[in-house]
Amino acid sequence: MTELVEFIAKALVDNEEIVEISVVEDGDVTVLQLKVAPEDMGKVIGKHGRIAKAIRTVVRAATSKTHKKVVVEII
Repeated sequence: MTELVEFIAKALVDNEEIVEISVVEDGDVTVLQLKVAPEDMGKVIGKHGRIAKAIRTVVRAATSKTHKKVVVEII
């Protein structure tokens, strides 16, 4: 799942080398923390959070067959 989020984020930002994904296991929930450069934050979030919502929707669809809850945080 981290590869999917990393691929999408690198396609959106200018500074691809600064994109980092951290995985935090919290019980039955997996939290993917996406870190990008401050100047690329707006590109990942999008207007009114539309890009961030789309990333979360794709991750939710990709994990629907595994029945695991995965949350994407953009920090």
